Amino acid sequence: MNKEIKKYLSLVKFSHTIFAMPFALIGFFIAIKTSNFTFDNSSWKILLFIVLCMVFARNAAMGFNRYIDRVIDKKNPRTAIREIPAGDIKVKSALAFIIINVLLFVVTTWFINRLVFFLSPVALIVILGYSYTKKFTSLCHFILGLGLSLSPIGAYLSVTGEFAFLPILFSLTVLFWTSGFDIIYSLQDEEFDKSEKLKSIPAYIGKKNALLLSSVSHLLAAIFVLWAGLEAHFSLGVWYWVGAVFFIGSLLYQHTIVKANDLSRVNLAFFTTNGLASIVFAAFTISSLYL
Repeated sequence: MNKEIKKYLSLVKFSHTIFAMPFALIGFFIAIKTSNFTFDNSSWKILLFIVLCMVFARNAAMGFNRYIDRVIDKKNPRTAIREIPAGDIKVKSALAFIIINVLLFVVTTWFINRLVFFLSPVALIVILGYSYTKKFTSLCHFILGLGLSLSPIGAYLSVTGEFAFLPILFSLTVLFWTSGFDIIYSLQDEEFDKSEKLKSIPAYIGKKNALLLSSVSHLLAAIFVLWAGLEAHFSLGVWYWVGAVFFIGSLLYQHTIVKANDLSRVNLAFFTTNGLASIVFAAFTISSLYL
């Protein structure tokens, strides 16, 4: 693979797309199953546009976050090796990359439907605006969660062009799931955030209380997973509940391996556990719609 492409994939942590993308697929397949749409060439086209929107939105959001945080990242030993502070990607090049992905995102929504197109600026405000929130609110983790939570409802709107309660439940699941594991991830920077006067839950209430709040957030995520299953009893079968048990179990697991005085397995909790949880849950949920 071209070295330049690798740099930009690393810049946006492209592998982390596995957090939100599976939930976008859930939104898409629920829309297909519960509406009058059938699986045909037009459905596959919409699915392709959804995937492209997810990629462009994530590239824009992560690129913008790295662009905004480039000075701070250079001060932090953990993040100083990132592409912009390390000089692997020039600031102007990163900004051009962001603008291109923003434009591609908006253009792609035009080919989906008018509602999604007109809502695209709202989505951009949320996902790009997150990058500023750590400067003024400790609730920044929940703004990040809000950004990722747009994936299932956005995919549902792409198919149906109208809002519904069930995809909102999945969006709330993503909101509290993401917020909870982002709080865990931010434990690593508690002291740095304090020294730089940055806002975060760990910097505001300490590691132990932050882990407690993360647990509450994940409890809410579990409640919405169960609620979604009960709400969709007419279309989601037993395989959904198998996936739900696995997903909720993964939430519990990450709280057993991360302690306030032992952060050695934060990356295991953040990436491996949550990435696997998202993929497996989506696979079982989608399977339950057709088996």
